[in-house]
Amino acid sequence: MKLPRALMPFASRAYTVLALAMCVSVFGSGLWAVALVARVMALGGSAVDLSLVTAVGAVGMVIFVLLGGVAADRFRLNVILRCVEVANLVTALSIVALTVTGTLALWHLGAAAFVFSGAVGFFYPAYSAALPRILPPGQLLAANGVEGTARPLLQLAAGPAVGGILAGLTFPGASVLAIAVCHAVALAFMLRLRLPEREDPRGATDDAAPRPTMLRDMLEGFRYCLRTPWLLWTLLWAMSAIFLFIGPLEVLVPFLLVERLGGTVAGYGAMLGLYGISTAVGSSIMASFQLPRKYLTTMVWLWGFGTLPFGLVGMTHSWWVMALALCIFGATGGAGQVIWGTLLQRRVPGHMLGRISSLDFFVSLLLMPVSMAVAGPVSQLLPPAVIFWTVAVLTPSLGVLAVLLGRMHRDQAEHPLR
Repeated sequence: MKLPRALMPFASRAYTVLALAMCVSVFGSGLWAVALVARVMALGGSAVDLSLVTAVGAVGMVIFVLLGGVAADRFRLNVILRCVEVANLVTALSIVALTVTGTLALWHLGAAAFVFSGAVGFFYPAYSAALPRILPPGQLLAANGVEGTARPLLQLAAGPAVGGILAGLTFPGASVLAIAVCHAVALAFMLRLRLPEREDPRGATDDAAPRPTMLRDMLEGFRYCLRTPWLLWTLLWAMSAIFLFIGPLEVLVPFLLVERLGGTVAGYGAMLGLYGISTAVGSSIMASFQLPRKYLTTMVWLWGFGTLPFGLVGMTHSWWVMALALCIFGATGGAGQVIWGTLLQRRVPGHMLGRISSLDFFVSLLLMPVSMAVAGPVSQLLPPAVIFWTVAVLTPSLGVLAVLLGRMHRDQAEHPLR
């Protein structure tokens, strides 16, 4: 029986093993989001302490994400993925042991957050670079749809929900123990993973010739980006878009929900859950079709014009209108992300895919803290409606500019991927 298009990658044993490992590992990340809060509170920590611990984690991701991309292009991918899960497993077991013995301190949690986040910086470039080696080009869209569906469902919805239940158990550190189990299972899958070696496009080389340094490899990735207009302008626009919307989404929406709508933190959690589900639905729908012929402009229009309903968030007095606006925003964002992941795997040379994937990840992270930091002060100067409508209108406008400067209409016509 022929599988539906969205499930065709699962005909590959290697992909099935990799996807299952990814899902279990992502679920563990969702558990950590709640386990961290529970452990900080159990130690009598404050919101400032939690902020410091999460900041340490963010630093770990920023530091290691570019190194992770270089590693993915230099070393065996299955070895990288196994090392990531070993690091995660050892870290989780260490926190469990410290919790049970009553010796856990805040700095331990900061170190754990640093390792977990740093591991993400190595995992996703290696995961992305592995897909083109085990799947034909026509199935990459579906594979990216699987990830785009699984990550929000497991990391934003199921993981935190289960983590909240486990945090309420009498056994101290139950949620962290569950994280250890997740990464042990993911490691077991990774040990069964067999990936073909990447072919060197430069052909045979003299074994005695010195290998380029990691810094030179990293700079080569930056140079490739600078001389590839569609890639450069997409990354610049994405960085601008993330700066515009992530602060209002993460910082202002909770206060609007509570202060204007009279909602609760639980209501905010439910809204985030719907946002995550809509992102998964958008990813799944896109994965069920062929890659659009006008893949570059379709991606930008989905990301850009999908932000228009964001303006309603800043002016509505209805929980359902706010939730619907965020769901549309999430669905179009998820669909665009599936195209983007597939585009990188189809257009970027295989020997540079890890570096470009990590550069994409790095750009996404770069202005997130800045956006969150300025959202609060800006909200004291401008009414919410002005802030959210500015984001809603400016984001697609910059997208149009990126399409023109990146000559994306001509580029996608000259490089058909159907």
